[in-house]
Parts: sequence; C-alpha cells; structure tokens
Amino acid sequence: MRRLILLGAGGTIASVETPRGRAVAVPAADLLAAAGEVGRDPRVEVEARDVDTAASYAAGVGDALRLVREAVTAAGEADGVVITYGTDTLEELAMLAALAHGGDAPIVLTGAQRPFDAPGGDGGRNLAAALRWAAAPQARGTGVSVVFADRVLPAAGVRKVDSMALAAFAAPGPGPIAVVDEGGVRTRVAAVRRPAPLLEHVPAALPRVDVAAMYLGCDATALTAARRAGAAGLVLAGFGVGNAPPAVVGAARELLEDGVPVAVSSRTGGGPALGLYSGASAALAEAGALMAGDLSPWQVRLLLAAALDGGGDVKGVLARCRDWLAEAGALALP
Repeated sequence: MRRLILLGAGGTIASVETPRGRAVAVPAADLLAAAGEVGRDPRVEVEARDVDTAASYAAGVGDALRLVREAVTAAGEADGVVITYGTDTLEELAMLAALAHGGDAPIVLTGAQRPFDAPGGDGGRNLAAALRWAAAPQARGTGVSVVFADRVLPAAGVRKVDSMALAAFAAPGPGPIAVVDEGGVRTRVAAVRRPAPLLEHVPAALPRVDVAAMYLGCDATALTAARRAGAAGLVLAGFGVGNAPPAVVGAARELLEDGVPVAVSSRTGGGPALGLYSGASAALAEAGALMAGDLSPWQVRLLLAAALDGGGDVKGVLARCRDWLAEAGALALP
C-alpha cells in the first residue's frame, strides 16, 4: 500500500464559473473524486487536505513558501505529495519546492486550464496522471516535478508556454521525464538529477530580487530603480543568449562591483544564456554575472533569492547558484 497526500491549493482546477468570473470553490476531496480510478485504486491510499484557496496570480513569495513548507512536511509523512495549484505561477512554486525539498518522496504539482465545471475539463485527467506518477516507483528520488497534459516535467526548467491550450507547460531545455497516460507510466530518461536543497529550512520570506527585461531601446532605468527599491539581487531577462545594451551592461557591472549579484537569463522562452557576444553577454560574464543556463528569468529570480538567503559575498552567492544549476542539469560545468 502506497500513501499519498493531496494538497488542494486553489487554482483553475478548483474553480467554477460565476457571474463575476471564475472563483475557487471545489475542495480537494471533490478534486480527488473527479480524478477517478486513482482515487479508488486499492494499492494507493490518498489523503486530501485543503491548505489554501488563494489565486496563484495574487500570491506572494511568502504565501508560496508556506505552501512549500507544508509540502515538504507532508513528504516526510507519505510516499508522495501532489499539489493542485493555479497555473499562472505554478512554475515558480515548483522552483521554490525544488530549492527546498531533498527527500526521496516525490512532490508533484498539477493544475488545469479549464475550470472544474467546464465541459471537457482537463483537471481530472491531470490530477489522475499526477497521482499515478507520485505513486509510481519510478518517481521516487526524482524530487519535484510538474504533471500536465500527460507529460511529467522537471521543476527546474519548466515553463508555462500557452495561456489557454491544454498542453500549457513544457520544459524546453531538459524535456519530459516521463509520460503518464492509458499506456501507464513510461519514463523518458534513465535518471533524473535531483540537486541538494539550497534552502535547508524554508524561511518565511526571501531577499528581494527583481527582474529587468530587455527590449528594443531599453536603458538602465529598471536596474537603478530596483536598487533604490532595495533589491538585493537582479536578474536580466536578456535578448537571445543573454545580451543587453551597453548602458545595461555598464549598470550591471556597477551593481556587481557594489556587492549586488546579477544573473542573466534569456527572454526567448527556450535555450540557454551564454556569454558569447562582445560588449553584451560576454561582457556580463566577464564582469562576474551568472549566465543562468536554460531556466526562465522567473525561476532564476527565486534561485538567486534562495542563494542570497544563505548570506555571503557576490562570488559565494553566485557560486551556490552555479553549483545548484549544474547539479540540476540546467548548466554545463566548464
């Protein structure tokens, strides 16, 4: 007998249509019932718990950290944990959980693009697949993953890639870990890298890290404003492989010299940030900025915040980020 804990945390999967728009109204027990056969599988016992009903788009980092703490605690009590959550910030919750979870019991996130009461809703199938994956022997030791539209995706590198389509999530860099459908659970990779937790204890809050997006004609205003607002670190969502205009490169260099760590990601939606172009990404790398592999800027932001929470100087903070990314398979070591 395998024991799973289902944590219901709102989202479209638990929402119904109302005259004012979709609203969370469905408890975890009803979601479990809608998942069908997994909830009735005699080999799997599932305990449903309602932990939060906030919309993911309205959640703060503190809200997400509380949910991560709940999930990590639950993972110590069961063979696996499944979280139902809103898709708007699901990739960020997955990243926070991956930064904090080091146990063998898998933590699996899922959700839906259509509300609970919609004809042809996808929530029941997504939850059934998430539960099947969490209960599968292949999932043990894989850390944190996202199950959506029959695909199992690693937390590090997962992105929401479509606002409405049912196949809303992808992992452009690492690709799927496994497939869960009528054919059962079929793994796609021989082994999954699970980095050691960067957050040994889940804090109530994390240092502020801002993201500055690069766009045609941008200058260093966003970097200056972030520093004045108290940001302890900064992520550049760069052009292409992480390029930025000269003014931004200069401002980033000044931040690094002042003890503010800077990481660089790509705004493209897929592919790594690399120090390739003179005066742009290569200059940022030379100045000491972290070229953060193939993670989204939003995931890199949380990685940098977690590393800052451990204290230390710029080099130490960015080294911890680099090591974690390498262990997760998101960054190649030289």
